[in-house]
Amino acid sequence: LPPLPYAYDALEPHIDAATMKFHHDFHHQAYITNLNKAMAGKPKADLVSLMPGAKAAKLNNAGGGHYNHCMFWSTLGPKAGGEPSGALGDAMAKAFGSYDDFKAQFSAAAAGVFGSGWAWLAVAKDGSVKIVTTPNQDNPLMDGATEAGLIPILGIDVWEHAYYLKHQSRRADYIKDWWHVVSWPEVARRYDAARAATGKAEL
Repeated sequence: LPPLPYAYDALEPHIDAATMKFHHDFHHQAYITNLNKAMAGKPKADLVSLMPGAKAAKLNNAGGGHYNHCMFWSTLGPKAGGEPSGALGDAMAKAFGSYDDFKAQFSAAAAGVFGSGWAWLAVAKDGSVKIVTTPNQDNPLMDGATEAGLIPILGIDVWEHAYYLKHQSRRADYIKDWWHVVSWPEVARRYDAARAATGKAEL
């Protein structure tokens, strides 16, 4: 289990320390434990390489849970929030009109996920960005989860374990708090990497 890149209480008051400890130490660890069981006796594989065929191999919950949470922790941070700038900001303005429009659309997508799942900001093959959602621990890298070729760069976990201790069933309040801890420099780094991977480093 990779350690959190900050203290459990670093995202207070937006995400509480008790939730961070429970979410990371118990839930994320459980996905890793189940993935290790599923991979026992099989050749070692890079986590990202497992994602495209994860649904067919029935690794989407354990493998997806590990991948999704690694991204989740790394794209959050203390003294974060604000708005994206640079190439990512330009791509988001082109896709959504304004940052406020993006926030409204992304928040609505996250609030509208039925049951448990994720909302994502993802990069398409042409370098554009779009909002998609997935159920459970599926993610856009998995064949059949969303349209083909999307690379996720930001995701919000809307399983109740991500917010229940502080927000109870008030998912919308959790989403509002989550915006305050999004690390846009890290999301921008992932955007640049995704553009390079799709051959669209220069748009």
